[in-house]
Amino acid sequence: MIKPSVLAAGLLLACCQSIKASAQDTSLVKPVGNDRAEKIRAPTDSAQEKDLIDCVDKLRHRHTKTIFVDTVTAKPSISFIPAIGYTLTSGLGLVLSGNAAFRTGADDRISTITASTSFSQKKQFTVPVESIIWLDANKFLLIGDYRFYAYPQSTYGLGSNSRLSNEDPMDFTFVRFYQTAMRHVTGNFYLGGGYIFDFHGDVDESGNKNQQPADFKTYLPLPHTVSTGFTANGLLDSRDNSIAATKGYYAAFQLRENYRFMGSTNKWGSLILDLRHYINFPAGSSNVLALWSYDWLVLNGKPPYLDLPATSWDPYTSTGRGYIQGRFRGAQMVYAEAEYRYRISANGLFGGVFFLNAQSFSAAPGTRLQTVQPGFGPGLRVKLNKLTKTNVCIDYGFGTQGSKGLFVNVGEMF
Repeated sequence: MIKPSVLAAGLLLACCQSIKASAQDTSLVKPVGNDRAEKIRAPTDSAQEKDLIDCVDKLRHRHTKTIFVDTVTAKPSISFIPAIGYTLTSGLGLVLSGNAAFRTGADDRISTITASTSFSQKKQFTVPVESIIWLDANKFLLIGDYRFYAYPQSTYGLGSNSRLSNEDPMDFTFVRFYQTAMRHVTGNFYLGGGYIFDFHGDVDESGNKNQQPADFKTYLPLPHTVSTGFTANGLLDSRDNSIAATKGYYAAFQLRENYRFMGSTNKWGSLILDLRHYINFPAGSSNVLALWSYDWLVLNGKPPYLDLPATSWDPYTSTGRGYIQGRFRGAQMVYAEAEYRYRISANGLFGGVFFLNAQSFSAAPGTRLQTVQPGFGPGLRVKLNKLTKTNVCIDYGFGTQGSKGLFVNVGEMF
């Protein structure tokens, strides 16, 4: 899937101006222990920091005075961004991305609805819509994930021992509807549940290019599959900034059960554990050591092939930099990543990262984890908006068997 990444300079500058209108005067909000929302203002030295908005203003010989007033109200602040995107999976693509930011009440955190549509060089058409809605003074949180894909994408078989030579070109249609409702329990902890639906249709695969038997055909070779059921969800979040955290932790779980009586192809269950920790290192500097563990485990039953855990098929499409989306797939996925984020320029306009990740997959349900596959690489960060700490992220990743490529995103990968 193409994220709303911006490559063309002209489009990027247009993006800056649209963000300026909707975000420059907007404070961030985080949950605090007394069940209220605390408004976080930019640090007092932020006037010395520079971002691409400042660069645009300088080119236009215009000085914009930053006003720290929260202007997000019940009336949505809407912006649209036309862009050129790139991923290893999709190649180049045209993207139209937009978002709406608003509050449902004076004491609520900022709610967002983000949507985009893209058409790629590899004939992939995607329409993802994501929503985060805060209600009743942050007592309730609604999270939505809705997607439609017409999606040619190769698969490479099951397990992390699979070879690139096992490439099996595939084409399918994908529809997703996830809706989760969570309630504040205490401190930074939320608990709830949701309904979940995944449909893969018109699945067409060509067979392995090396003429070896394809795992798809021996696993569950169905042209249409449905996975639908209920989830139990929990969230613990103490990050100081959800876009680019400098300290704090994040922990989430999703326990999923799919049922035949609801229309699922098979009965099966899974567990996702998403754990992150952000450390200011060295203390007092602008540098951050970010740690991430993402474990996606099938607990029972036999999921359809395309519903199995796979590289970069997490909700953020962020796992496995250094590898193409779907490179590894299996019933159990264990993933870990560390990234060191550091400032290059004193004004914060440019930064850098170095990342190292590792992933291991089993094959079919009931089998053991296989080889650990590493990924690593450097990255450049360009400050898009200094108030929200949003960066344009340009990374080059390396994996095994000659896997490598460019990864571009707006906002940190985790």
